[in-house]
Amino acid sequence: MTGNQINNKLNILLTGGAGFIGVHTLISLIDNGFNPIVLDNLSNSCPSGIKRVEEIKSRPIKFYKGDIRDASILKEIFSTNEIKGVIHFAGLKAVGESCEDPYLYYDNNVIGTLILIKEMENAGITNLVFSSSATVYGDPLTLPIKEDAQLFPSNPYGQTKLMVEKICFDISNRKYTQHEKNWKIALLRYFNPIGAHESGFIGEDPKDVPNNLMPYISQVASGKLKYLSIYGDDYKTRDGTGVRDYIHVMDLAEGHVAALNWIIRCKDNRPICKAINLGTGKGTSVLELVNLFEKETGINIDYKIKPRRSGDIAECYADPTFAKELLNWKSKKTISDMVSDAWKWQRMNPNGYEE
Repeated sequence: MTGNQINNKLNILLTGGAGFIGVHTLISLIDNGFNPIVLDNLSNSCPSGIKRVEEIKSRPIKFYKGDIRDASILKEIFSTNEIKGVIHFAGLKAVGESCEDPYLYYDNNVIGTLILIKEMENAGITNLVFSSSATVYGDPLTLPIKEDAQLFPSNPYGQTKLMVEKICFDISNRKYTQHEKNWKIALLRYFNPIGAHESGFIGEDPKDVPNNLMPYISQVASGKLKYLSIYGDDYKTRDGTGVRDYIHVMDLAEGHVAALNWIIRCKDNRPICKAINLGTGKGTSVLELVNLFEKETGINIDYKIKPRRSGDIAECYADPTFAKELLNWKSKKTISDMVSDAWKWQRMNPNGYEE
């Protein structure tokens, strides 16, 4: 659906904006006075999420169906809309799939971002918020993880995120003439987003069998899947299962808006590129999340232990101090909020956005 530009509001392009994190960020952008515009190829999403945001906020959202590797559609968007900044979500994100088909991930995530950055620069747009990932840290040497920790991804997906980060640091560090605009870039290394909008009207809607834990648990609870596969119970953790820093998707959405505001309001004329963790600082194991879901819903989750997956690690949780210092952002919602909102979405939408 297309809509007219809203006067006195800054236009922000969201690549991959029809995805799980993207549609929730649309809510936060609108609530904070921005006018979001979406580009998405719908390879792992559908336009229904955007339509539902339009219903929630009672306003239209301009949408372009296209791929970031298509320079022509980027030229069209940048030439016909006065874009102030870009939030770059578009990218493939399944660890296992990246190990099976690394070429696909390097082509989409790295080459696609290079094309996007080039077209942004051609259009004079140098405000960028990049959706990175905690996978750039690999198997951490110390916990919680600070932004200056070693970067050693353990899978191709993480490698593509790290490559894009390096590209961003390099373009922001190069020498500019006085006539060029300097890049302002926030690299948001976020951990494990789960949950859904409190309305239950938008949420995570994987097209196939979920790659992420929370929608998998929810689909087992609803009877859509028979059991949960837990990959490994022999990690050196408190119960043998992997520990992750789960963050509510609406907290994450607010983090993107905080980063965007920081970039736009920055008075420093020098190029800036900062890596920032978005997490809660608390780790929850797979079994702890399963047990909490059962407690919150009263539904038993059948599960089976299976061998570890390639590329997985034991523990990963953030030190979010820098986000608080730089962006004045911190997570607000609890793990119980995440579970109850995720289950509300699944209960209200057993077939996702399918109508």
